[in-house]
Amino acid sequence: MKLFQTLNEEMQHTPAGSSAREYYIALGYRKNPAAAPTELRAAGVYSLFTETPVYIMPSDLIVGNQFCLYADDTVPGFNYLKHEYNWYRHRGFHENNDHYAAEFRPVLQGGVTGLLDAVAAARKAHAGDADRLATLDGMETTLRGFLDLIRRYADKAQALCGTAGYDDARLSAIANNCRALLDSAPQTFAQALQLVWFIHNAFRMEGRGAMALGRIDQYLYPFYQKDIENGIITNDDVVELLENVFIKLNGGDVINICLGGLNVDGSCALNGLSDCVLEAVKNCQVPGPNLSVRLTANSPDDFLDRCLQSIGTGLGYPALMNDDVNLAALSRYGYEKEDLYNYCMVGCIENFITGCQPPWSDGRFDTPRLFEYVFNRGVGKFNDTLGVDTGALEDIHTMGEFLSAFEKQFDNTAAEYYARFNNSNNGINQAYMPDPFLSCFCTDCIGRGLDINNGGAKYPSVHGVAVMGIGTMADAMAAIEKVAFVDKSATLAEIRDALNANFEGYEELREKLIAAPKYGNNDDFVDKYAVWLTDYAYKAFSRFKTRDGGAYYTCMAANVSNIYAGRDIGATPDGRLAGEPLSDAASPTYGRDVRGATASIHSLCKPDYTCVATGSVVNQKYSPAMFSDEKRAKLAAIIRTYFAGGGQEIQINATSAEVLRDAMDHPEKYQNLVVRVSGFSAYYVTLDRAVQLDILNRTQKDH
Repeated sequence: MKLFQTLNEEMQHTPAGSSAREYYIALGYRKNPAAAPTELRAAGVYSLFTETPVYIMPSDLIVGNQFCLYADDTVPGFNYLKHEYNWYRHRGFHENNDHYAAEFRPVLQGGVTGLLDAVAAARKAHAGDADRLATLDGMETTLRGFLDLIRRYADKAQALCGTAGYDDARLSAIANNCRALLDSAPQTFAQALQLVWFIHNAFRMEGRGAMALGRIDQYLYPFYQKDIENGIITNDDVVELLENVFIKLNGGDVINICLGGLNVDGSCALNGLSDCVLEAVKNCQVPGPNLSVRLTANSPDDFLDRCLQSIGTGLGYPALMNDDVNLAALSRYGYEKEDLYNYCMVGCIENFITGCQPPWSDGRFDTPRLFEYVFNRGVGKFNDTLGVDTGALEDIHTMGEFLSAFEKQFDNTAAEYYARFNNSNNGINQAYMPDPFLSCFCTDCIGRGLDINNGGAKYPSVHGVAVMGIGTMADAMAAIEKVAFVDKSATLAEIRDALNANFEGYEELREKLIAAPKYGNNDDFVDKYAVWLTDYAYKAFSRFKTRDGGAYYTCMAANVSNIYAGRDIGATPDGRLAGEPLSDAASPTYGRDVRGATASIHSLCKPDYTCVATGSVVNQKYSPAMFSDEKRAKLAAIIRTYFAGGGQEIQINATSAEVLRDAMDHPEKYQNLVVRVSGFSAYYVTLDRAVQLDILNRTQKDH
């Protein structure tokens, strides 16, 4: 058994006690409950870093875990302090709390003490500005607490020497690596990885989810290269260290790691460390980390082949991203070139300017709902919702007029979405909820003496709008055009009545709608509506700004929300019944892309994804045979063709339908079966049955 497998078993044993994050933070708040916001928050973080216990597993090479967040709930005041924590408001996802990619390079180059030096320099620059000085004081407090956390791990490793079940040489290496980080910058790959993991673990201790590790093959490469050249480490050693970290991501969180991409000079950024990261992820075979590869035209074929080998294990990682399209999409927003080319992904697939903007937020926009409003003069018949009255159906005589009515509904609902989100995002006092520790890893919060969410970040916050159901939308629009305006075999009023009746008594009309051309078969008659939707969504949302002046990105993605949104949406003109799932993300509706992989990708290339700055999700399912040595080159050629044509993203399931069905019937046999869900992978048997069926029903391609 490999070391990471042993560590995975050790990590299954949770310490005794209760979850205690709130307790430890409240201990800090309690020292001066009336303190100014930054001092108060910093005291809470300092307490979290200095009061929690530290645990080292016998198989640890890189230390740090979330076991520290357990405590004896019989301690006097335990429950009271957890309650007291809630007296103070804290940010959530829509208030820019998490889904962030830190800027690790400064701390790797100068160490934590280098950040403290930067804070001291900023304090001199802002002398006389009480608010900025208070912000800098809060940063210093949390950094000193963080150093104490590292020190306690070093002491713990030293104290465990001689303990049964532990390896003394391994413990001494851990202690030495930790102590080296207390006074200077990391010097070796192991020390650099340990520091990055300490920072990530500290974010998780604070309660932040989906905190990306970003371009790990870039910011750790100098340490890797130096150690390899000096004979300090081998690739096998590097893989083992990475496995030791990645296995700890085997949980419910979505931690994105990004590999490759273009350098500013146009060269491919892949390197030897990229190979090690890919190998470690493949070996671990767990749902996390969420590995993404920025694929370019000059990415080596052998690296793409190794990606496909990893995907073909059933893991579904990595997701493949078209770097040219993403760079073009992000370039619309005025980012400096160095920052633009250093983008990565947070969460599932969301493009993010690394360490230069506040944490990410997004939401779902269930576009197919708008059909009800057009057909019923602004009233949602299936679910009690409202659009706007766009007039009588009898006054719509062309497909262009129908589209115009739909666009009016889109504009109105987009405005409602904007108002709802901004009321949440901007409905707080930004100065009252600072994030002093997180701010230390964002450019240029220290230099400006400002919090990450209050003017410290180089760029403003952005918000992603996930426009759901592109397949449902394209199929429905094509069905309306074909049946009502080309064949004239039914009127819009008759289609309305059929939809409101969920097609009961209108079975023949439903068959006509289903028989219309469907997205994913390289048919311009229907594909043009996918093009229209992508363009119009960008137009509708680009008029809005976030509270601090950032953009509203659009994306074609849904995670698994296509299932839950579908339950609240009535029948649609593509023949879908009320309550059934919408089409999945940017993919065609499953079962309707019937002309094979080549036709499907030609359809998927037609929308202009350079206006989709968040990113898109195209879920594809290929038979396991496509990952054989004989066929992988063909699959690689399909992906290359897709990206050359303008496709933005693709992620692949490689588990056969037979295995998935058997896993649903006999889950006890498949406890470790990992599948690609949407923007993440998961253990198949742990998924909701509706999600399992959604994956099972995706069109499986064999050629």
